[in-house]
Amino acid sequence: ALLIGLWSVWVSGVLLIALSLYATQRLPLSKNRIFSHTSFSDLDTPKITIFTAPAPFTGSSGTKQSLAIRSWLALSPQISVILFSQHHSAASFAKSFGSRALVESDIDFTFLGVPFFHSMVAKSRAFKSDIYVFMDTETILLPDFVLALNYAHNLDDDWLLFASPRDVPNFPFYLDEDRKHWLKDGQRIRIQEVRIESTSKFEICRMVIAWNNGVMPLHHGVLPPFLYGKGVYNHWLINEALSSGLRFVFDASWTISNIALGDSRRQSNCLVKSSNVSDIEKGSWEYDCNSHLAAVYGLSSLHGFNYSAVMKLVKCDGQYLLINATEDSLHTYAYKKKSLWKRHIPNCWRSKTTLACVVRTIKTQNETSGCSLKDGSVHTKTLKLSFSLESLLAITADENKTVVLTVAGYSYKDMLMSWVCRLRRLRITNFLVSSLDYETYQFSVMQGLPVFNDPSAPSNISFNDCHFGTECFQRVTKVKSRLVLKILKLGYNVLLSDVDVYWFKNPLPLLSSFGPATLAAQSDEYNQTRPINLPRRLNSGFYFARSDAPTISAMGKVVRHAATSGLTEQPSFYDTLCGEGGSTRKGDNRCVEPGTNLTVHFLDRNLFPNGAYLGLWERKNVKSACKKQGCLVLHNNWISGRVKKLERQVISGLWDYDITTRMCLV
Repeated sequence: ALLIGLWSVWVSGVLLIALSLYATQRLPLSKNRIFSHTSFSDLDTPKITIFTAPAPFTGSSGTKQSLAIRSWLALSPQISVILFSQHHSAASFAKSFGSRALVESDIDFTFLGVPFFHSMVAKSRAFKSDIYVFMDTETILLPDFVLALNYAHNLDDDWLLFASPRDVPNFPFYLDEDRKHWLKDGQRIRIQEVRIESTSKFEICRMVIAWNNGVMPLHHGVLPPFLYGKGVYNHWLINEALSSGLRFVFDASWTISNIALGDSRRQSNCLVKSSNVSDIEKGSWEYDCNSHLAAVYGLSSLHGFNYSAVMKLVKCDGQYLLINATEDSLHTYAYKKKSLWKRHIPNCWRSKTTLACVVRTIKTQNETSGCSLKDGSVHTKTLKLSFSLESLLAITADENKTVVLTVAGYSYKDMLMSWVCRLRRLRITNFLVSSLDYETYQFSVMQGLPVFNDPSAPSNISFNDCHFGTECFQRVTKVKSRLVLKILKLGYNVLLSDVDVYWFKNPLPLLSSFGPATLAAQSDEYNQTRPINLPRRLNSGFYFARSDAPTISAMGKVVRHAATSGLTEQPSFYDTLCGEGGSTRKGDNRCVEPGTNLTVHFLDRNLFPNGAYLGLWERKNVKSACKKQGCLVLHNNWISGRVKKLERQVISGLWDYDITTRMCLV
């Protein structure tokens, strides 16, 4: 009796689904559901470009990544792979795959070498492709990937699809040397066997996301500066695409066989430039950063989406079907090219195997539910790096134990980022940022900068106009010399550079050529015929100091003098190191501090011009004039007010940051 009861329930369910299909086929479809479909066999395979950001190619991670990328390239000669990486191993690794795998490093990375997802997406537009795919480097692809993309490529409207992989910690298969056949224990196997052994639950953390090269953008608004591989951004992008309604969004998890190798929740700290720092703490700040961005950007911050309601692409009896399953009904959509294919229940649905296939899909939809942002770990907790100043110095310093230090408050955050972008363009990575306030610290963390908060910084300066001549400016400048002295005592050389110093070339090779017990500083003298070491012409916004006993002792004197002065730190530098009135000047470009025998070298103004020298900022083409002169840097000083300073630098073209997209300009 029990078996008969269960049988009747099953039969009733099947009949209910069939009746729902019949009824819904007669209902008109809304305009945003109208798409066309042509068999993929009628068209050539589209050009597919897969973008990813690998970890360093060593150990088991390198083996998994190699297998995964080989599986991608084996699918079609129309597939190419772009590897976003700054790691030295990337080039040789990509070379092993031939000409269809390339390394791209000209995007924004954090100081730990983690790429920004929004920068990756922006850079992808530089590559000509029919379909763009973003996925994890430890995910295997099987041939139905190309078939599904062929189907999607023939839809008339712009689209975005996603597919959750199956999580398989122990994957026993590998490709032969020609990348033509899968092997297990040295024996060739059928591709169906790979699928059968890869039927574990969907793993939602490492989705494959793909979209066509169409007219419509992926979503309204801007893509936040998410850190790649640190969670949230895939779901954020899907939710925003659904909310915006600009593209047809569907779930292809049942038609694209992709297999995630290993632990999906693995930490990506292997991207750290230096693995020899013993006190690097594996915190969650990168994931917190992404969650914070998801909470404050876009429509996804207002509501979540139930993925079970998203259109799904399934393949039953050799045909692709788009289905929309809810709790009490099932809708199918089928299309022919240029027009909607209106029909009653098609013959394929009368097949028991087809119906069973669709029912299985409905039953397994819960495996990917519950992953909307609203139900996730989106929050706005305080962001904090897991690194002390000592750790940051060990990570960022170059081989000569030299760091470039800058200090900034929130009102100068955009100029800070332009300065950072310029250094990144010059491939200078050994810089540190000292934040003067909480807002600058949070901003810098989200921008992936090596930032630390100075507890001795003056308070209530976040939104002040701290320009030259103000009391705020006087207090802020004294922070810089204290920080430089602290870092020198930790054993690191320091190039202090204000954020309003534009770098044309890397000045460190020249500055490092000055011997020990020498402090090299910019001159603020603008008169071309006068000595450059005249009283109080030492600019404390750009100087190079070595970590040696004479320099540390002399800098200590500067800090003590500035602490009792009612002026900025700049007069304290000159009066302490060159004597009041320039009593210890030597020649036209030096002076000597008698107590420590430290030599102060005033830098050549043709190479290190200040803001008033030769009227360079007034030239029609500032960049051309400076390059012709051979400038290494140009200081944007000798101008009153933050707004005027910003305007002058932006108008001159010496600006490297896009405030809207939060990306470095190309």
